[in-house]
This record gives sequence, structure tokens and C-alpha cells, in this order.
Amino acid sequence: MKTAIHAPTEQIKHYLHIIRKNAPAIFVLFLIAIYGFLGWRIVGLLKTEPDQAAVAAELKTVGVPKVDEDVVQKMERLDDNSVSVQTLFDEARSNPFQE
Repeated sequence: MKTAIHAPTEQIKHYLHIIRKNAPAIFVLFLIAIYGFLGWRIVGLLKTEPDQAAVAAELKTVGVPKVDEDVVQKMERLDDNSVSVQTLFDEARSNPFQE
């Protein structure tokens, strides 16, 4: 006959035995649950669109690049006067990342 003190410890041992026996399956189910949750969150975040107020606020912070008109005229004069500069510009246009 079991005493009242030993009953909870026996139940705990029984549950621990079940958990140890099924530990690989529990671990795999845990990983599947984590990956499923992450996939669900990623899909949810990909489908959300920003509201128009946020888009307008970001567009206000973007500056339009401006080139000084004097610099443009000097470059055009250089391009017209020198053959080596013309080839340099042509090479830079055909392959801008070549040094």
C-alpha cells in the first residue's frame, strides 16, 4: 500500500519516464511549432503594406540630388575639347565600376 507522501513522487517519476521516452518526438514537435510560428509571422509581415501617411512622411525626407550648373558646363566643355577625356567618359559610360 502506498502512502500519501510517496504518491506525488511516484506520479512525477511516471510522467518523467513518459517524457524521457518521447523526448525526440517532443523535440521535433517543438521545432516544427517554432518554424511554423516564424513562417506564419514572416508571411503576415510580408503582406502588410505601409499606410499612405508613412509613405508621404518618408518621401518628404528624401532630397532630390542637384548638380551645380557651372560644373555641368565645365564638364561639357572638357568633353568637347579633349579626345582623351571623351574616351574616358565613353569608357565610364560603358563600364562605370571599372577603376
